[in-house]
Amino acid sequence: MRILIVDDNPTNVIIIREILKKEDYRNFITASSAKDMLKLLGVGVGEEPRPSDVDLILLDMMMPEMDGIEACRVVQQYEHLKDIPIIMVTAVGDSKKLAEALDAGAVDYVTKPINKVELMARIRLALRLKREKDWHKERDQRIQDELKLAALVQNAVLSLPLAEETLEVHAIYQPSFELAGDLYAWYPLGDGRYAVILLDMMGHGISSSLFTMFLASVLKDTVTTYVEPEKVIQELNRRFNQLYIEKQLVQYYFTAIYLVIDTRMKRINYVNAGHPPALFFEGEAKTPVLLESNGHPVGLFDRIDIQQQSLSYEDEGHLVLFTDGLMEMVEGEQEEQLKFMVGHLNATHDWQEDLVRAAFLSEPVNSERDDDKCLVWISLKKGIDKE
Repeated sequence: MRILIVDDNPTNVIIIREILKKEDYRNFITASSAKDMLKLLGVGVGEEPRPSDVDLILLDMMMPEMDGIEACRVVQQYEHLKDIPIIMVTAVGDSKKLAEALDAGAVDYVTKPINKVELMARIRLALRLKREKDWHKERDQRIQDELKLAALVQNAVLSLPLAEETLEVHAIYQPSFELAGDLYAWYPLGDGRYAVILLDMMGHGISSSLFTMFLASVLKDTVTTYVEPEKVIQELNRRFNQLYIEKQLVQYYFTAIYLVIDTRMKRINYVNAGHPPALFFEGEAKTPVLLESNGHPVGLFDRIDIQQQSLSYEDEGHLVLFTDGLMEMVEGEQEEQLKFMVGHLNATHDWQEDLVRAAFLSEPVNSERDDDKCLVWISLKKGIDKE
């Protein structure tokens, strides 16, 4: 532990040094003014602040040029210095001045003439609090590093863009936290068929992301084994309900929309389990067909009864799937929210990432209402006539 003693009176410095030595505190440095203190802390005019190894400052309140209170305020302006505990050393008995010093960022004070027992007690307390704060900061940093790594892993399970002759699939995704509860994926099924799913786990953060990662681990096997929309959703419901957690206070569930697109037969089979309606634009139409919910969310009940829906298409078109985080960008009822979505998504069948991002991901984040934002864009193409 390194202690910085700041006092313009050499006698006071000697007294404090001797007290510290007798208590086996020998790692200390001194400064004769507030400006010298700031230089030792790495704070200089026109210079980048440097990391400091000082763990405690004993700061005289009354000094020429810059007093201790002003110096304390300067230290508090630097993020990497503001956690260094500052104990004011003062001969002033004015309670208003002492209150001003504490408001400026000092954690404690001792009065002159210095009482050895009192000084050491306050130093030990300040250093103990500093150690605890440093431990918490290091732990929080480790957690943040682990969350960033987990976010990279979570992002790695998301499907990459798909560009085929008759179909393209793209996505944009903006989690509200490091870890999120949205998941999208698509899989070629052969013979011109493709499976596409978008799901939204209830809640945010670590717990929701863990449930989402579990679903990601079983998704490909479920889709390739069961293929048909109602069977896939029923199997995901069964798998999800196997995650029995004793004394679980919150019942987790997720909404999902799952499509099987047959580009040869030009047919789309789908189920929508409590999810916002997907939008299907065909040809020159500016008003979409809504692929609305026809079942409750997944995970609420042991069994889920949901019926497959179907629609056909003849012309080129595009499908847009999204989570409710995008709709909630607009105040009002679902009708107004869908009108906003349609107005930004009906211009072209081709994927234009810059325009979509500008429309939906450039808004300032509202920390109180912000949700994960995810959009999946499926372009349906005619392909090349091979006759």
